[in-house]
Amino acid sequence: MSNDQPRVALVCVKGDEPLMTRRRTLALTACAVLTGLTVVACATGSSGSGGGTNTVTGSNELYGAGNTSVVNPSTATGGTLTFADSSTPDSLDPGNTYYAWTWDFSRLYATPLVTYKSCPGSCGLQLVPGTATSLGQVSANGLVWTYHLKHGLKFEDGTPVTAADVKYAVERTYDRNVLANGPTYFPVLLDDPSYPGPYRDRAKNLMGLTSVTTPDAYTIQFHLQHPFPDFNYVVAIPQTAPVPPDKDTGANYQLHPLSTGPYMFQSYQADKQLVLVKNPNWTPNEDPEARQLASKIVLDLNLSAGDVDSQLLAGNVDIDAGGTGVGTAARAKILSSPALMKAADDALTGFLWFAYINTKVPPLNNLACRQAIEYAADKTDQQTAYGGPQVGGAIASTVMPPNIVGYSQFDLYDALSDPSGDLAKAKAALDACGQSNGFSVGLAYRSDRPTDVQAAQSMQAALARVGITVQLHGYPSGTYYTDFAGSPAYVQQHDLGIDLGSWAADWPDGYGFLDEISNGNAIAPSGNTNIEQLNDPVINNLFAQATSPTLSQAQEAAIWPKIDLRIMKDAAILPEVYAKALLYRNPAVTNVYVQGYYGMYNYAVLGVSG
Repeated sequence: MSNDQPRVALVCVKGDEPLMTRRRTLALTACAVLTGLTVVACATGSSGSGGGTNTVTGSNELYGAGNTSVVNPSTATGGTLTFADSSTPDSLDPGNTYYAWTWDFSRLYATPLVTYKSCPGSCGLQLVPGTATSLGQVSANGLVWTYHLKHGLKFEDGTPVTAADVKYAVERTYDRNVLANGPTYFPVLLDDPSYPGPYRDRAKNLMGLTSVTTPDAYTIQFHLQHPFPDFNYVVAIPQTAPVPPDKDTGANYQLHPLSTGPYMFQSYQADKQLVLVKNPNWTPNEDPEARQLASKIVLDLNLSAGDVDSQLLAGNVDIDAGGTGVGTAARAKILSSPALMKAADDALTGFLWFAYINTKVPPLNNLACRQAIEYAADKTDQQTAYGGPQVGGAIASTVMPPNIVGYSQFDLYDALSDPSGDLAKAKAALDACGQSNGFSVGLAYRSDRPTDVQAAQSMQAALARVGITVQLHGYPSGTYYTDFAGSPAYVQQHDLGIDLGSWAADWPDGYGFLDEISNGNAIAPSGNTNIEQLNDPVINNLFAQATSPTLSQAQEAAIWPKIDLRIMKDAAILPEVYAKALLYRNPAVTNVYVQGYYGMYNYAVLGVSG
């Protein structure tokens, strides 16, 4: 999931990076109702009117305070909260978006069956009920998930919300000709994947999606093709926010989706401005994880990135909606000003900057040759390329970043203990793979990304120290993952043994982060996300074990670090940096903190003072 980029999906690849690698939005991942994770506890505090935010004690006058605590906690109402974005949303339709920031923003007007707990840091990785009364109940065979809706839920016009509205919300996402942007988990997981959606012939949609049933007005059941313990994470995606069939306008629904959240659309000028006002038919009991504090919320669109930053620092904009962090000029101003730093947070985004090391391109089909690259890489130079330790991120030694359920720290190739590279071990690995004098290999990168360019050049210089000659091949971002790095045939024809990339998860556990980039069944002839072409039977078997309906939560949680360690033992991925973003918030914003899941501020709980 960088915020203006998509998160990773089970099967689709959109934009210039693999989902969640692209919009982050995505990269979305695997569950078991939170798989027995250990989370950082949040001290219980006043949740205020309609807020589930826990207040953590701590100084609000320190740089990065919003990473771990609620800054300016308040229950005060009134005022206008202003967001701005340097681009536009892919869609404001909850069923047709894959941008991370729009998933976050949509919580203001759309409530899915399940959502994330509103609290800072790792606490915010927890799943909690949304429109449902509880997390899903799964059948003994793992094939049927049942949810019960809360009674009394209403749309903004006062119409009661029923299970049929949730079912219809899922049905409409099947028609990619009408709604092309959202993830495709439901067709992959449910047992009638050929369902065409409701738009082609409404007269024939009487039965609708047979794999989703509604035994009564408050019960909805999902029938899966095979067990998938992470299904609670899937229904936490905005696509399960209720949609009344008679109000659906297809692709134009984004112009005014009928609200089930604390705010509703007052006006929307596409590509220019959205104005939200309070939803009179919403009560805090409907979604304790959201608040209704500001009287009005304004989202200004299509400003230049520089203008967004300058308006933020001037106090004319409260929050940068895109959540990717300020640009270079604003970053320099903030970090040189103690006063500005007090309103800034170096948020862990959930993205990993890394290099795929292809297991099929000679001589990298030899494990020891791949290990030579792991040891020879200069992680400090890579960190510098991506912005440095303060705002770029921390040096990575694992595939999963720290905000993913299942993360376990280890340092197999001395990335932390010897970040400049262990040249002696690299040369020993070259001897072991029969390449004592080194070898030549191609490296692919996105030529229109300055950070990628610098990282590629740094990698070239680092590997040259042990005799590995790196030939640089730059490609445009828009087709990098479809035509070049994501095409196994192209990779092998052009000896692209090293391919730079970035990745994040559609949901915060090991399955969602690791599956698409390391499971053998993810290798595809085009739009390939397992770019290293890793097909390790041990890893594949561990993924298969993770979908067993008999697996306990603790057993499933224990699988993810095993897969991570095995990938590193295979030397198939070279982790570089756990990415950060420098976020700035208007000091007038209340209840502000970084939500661990989104890697940006939690938009559902904000207010404004003054």
